[in-house]
Amino acid sequence: MVERSWHPILDDNSEVARSLRKIPPAHYTFKVKSFSLLSQMLLDAKQKNFESAVFEASGYKWKLSLYPRGDKERNGEEHISLYLAIADRDNLPLGWEVNVNFKLFVFDQIQDKYITVQDANGKVRRFHKMKTEWGFAQFLPLSSFSDSANGYLINDTCVFGVEIFVVSYNGRGECLNLLKGLDTTYTWNIEIFSSLQNEYHYSDVFTIGKRKWKLQLFPKGVSIGKGKSMSLFILLDDLKTFPSGQQINATYKLRIKNQHNDQHVEITGTNCFSSTSCGWGCSSLLSLTDLLDASKGFLVKNSLMIEAEVCAMSTVKNFSK
Repeated sequence: MVERSWHPILDDNSEVARSLRKIPPAHYTFKVKSFSLLSQMLLDAKQKNFESAVFEASGYKWKLSLYPRGDKERNGEEHISLYLAIADRDNLPLGWEVNVNFKLFVFDQIQDKYITVQDANGKVRRFHKMKTEWGFAQFLPLSSFSDSANGYLINDTCVFGVEIFVVSYNGRGECLNLLKGLDTTYTWNIEIFSSLQNEYHYSDVFTIGKRKWKLQLFPKGVSIGKGKSMSLFILLDDLKTFPSGQQINATYKLRIKNQHNDQHVEITGTNCFSSTSCGWGCSSLLSLTDLLDASKGFLVKNSLMIEAEVCAMSTVKNFSK
């Protein structure tokens, strides 16, 4: 195996990242046959660079600017210099600017892989009227590029390329806020408990934290509490107004009031409410034995008192440009 004179993955310049991959550039490939002739023609014409044809990518028009003998004015002597330039600038709006993350490529014809060169750490470059091109003056050392053992220039032919990702701000987003200390209690007073004949019953809709809620009571229990305990759940009632996929996290308290003393039965929960999980609570909140025992103080004169609190909750406000 031939030892290479330049390792493409390592670079003394920490502002430039280089890597190797098999996938060709997604947006444009620039193949040059008779590279030496191109270089000589530019020299004879006292022209420093050659520009590719205009191509379109990510909604804008571009071209590649190749300096076969290096861009000496930007410290690219003894290197191949390669830049991405924005084209068709006269048709862009007044005050235009385009923020771009891009990769430049050179093809290793021996390994059948591409060397990618890009700004380190995903740096985004801003194209505007005063700065219409970005790239790398020291894209590749000429000595390494010209050595056929490295695979970049074989039979006087080479291949360059580019990928362009335009960072477009669409002005959409959301602001997440956590509300706490709401200090709002909803009381559901069921005056004739024995009249509840259905499997479950809903309270009226109530508002806490600018959201609408309701309670769901199973007088004879549900799930693991069925036939043994009373079950109680809190439901978010206005999910239909939510944007798709939105959720709310809330800390809540549900209690069955003891009408004789302060020995209430209470649970506290923190859960995520969404279109697929709109209700939370407890299947075994209060045993039916304790409920129906008048001495326990929960059911007094056929009246039951239920309370609900939403102690803290997240709110999301969407915003746009």
